[in-house]
Amino acid sequence: MTDFDDRLRFAIDLATEAGALARSMRQGLGAVETKSSIDFCTAADLAVEALVRRRLDEAFGDPVIGEEAGGDPAELVWVVDPIDGTTNYIHGTANWCISLALVHRGTVEIGVIYAPDLDQLFVARRGQGATLNGRPLRTSGLRHGGGAVVEVGWSARRPLALSLDLITQMIADDIEFRRCGSGAMGLANVAAGISDGYVELHINAWDALAGLLLVREAGGWTNDFLAGDGLRLGNVVVACTAELTGRLQALGPLRGVA
Repeated sequence: MTDFDDRLRFAIDLATEAGALARSMRQGLGAVETKSSIDFCTAADLAVEALVRRRLDEAFGDPVIGEEAGGDPAELVWVVDPIDGTTNYIHGTANWCISLALVHRGTVEIGVIYAPDLDQLFVARRGQGATLNGRPLRTSGLRHGGGAVVEVGWSARRPLALSLDLITQMIADDIEFRRCGSGAMGLANVAAGISDGYVELHINAWDALAGLLLVREAGGWTNDFLAGDGLRLGNVVVACTAELTGRLQALGPLRGVA
């Protein structure tokens, strides 16, 4: 039997260690590699991922799929974004995080997201709920009584016109939108009830898997992200408080997402 409890405790400690390393490297990062107009890599991204890989190998011998160094699917594999929200990290804003997810036989078992500048530690274990700094999380349930607020991520891997169409249809349905620059944190905020949903027409697994488990364990709804080889190729993502599911699925660019 795989000891998920040991791995969960280890992932919590590892995320906080990785966050401390990233914070310590924030000044004097040197050259920034531009992967796309919205996607960057710093020396800190590389160093944090190397730390995570080394620690997991030493402790368990587990394989890793990481944003910077890649990796291959396996029966049990960690999926890691060393710094999600690198643009925010570079610019000195707080909305960035370390994201760790453990996938076993095609199911996400563990999700840990740590936002060092916000001192927020999100933890989820499949079937055991989700927490923020030890406090149980629930999605909003639209209990606030106001209009729904959904974060919209943007990916250059899909035509810009589709994202604009999505936003146009959201506005027509009285759904407010925002973009904060970190998919992992966007999903974590859905689990915490800060946002009512998160959508993106394409996102990579390392950005999404930990946050998707958080949302599900907090009582929300998510699409089947791992369908169609989502672990390797990424996928569309829809995550929301359950009460908003039908409205989001009715939007043209998201129609048929299940």
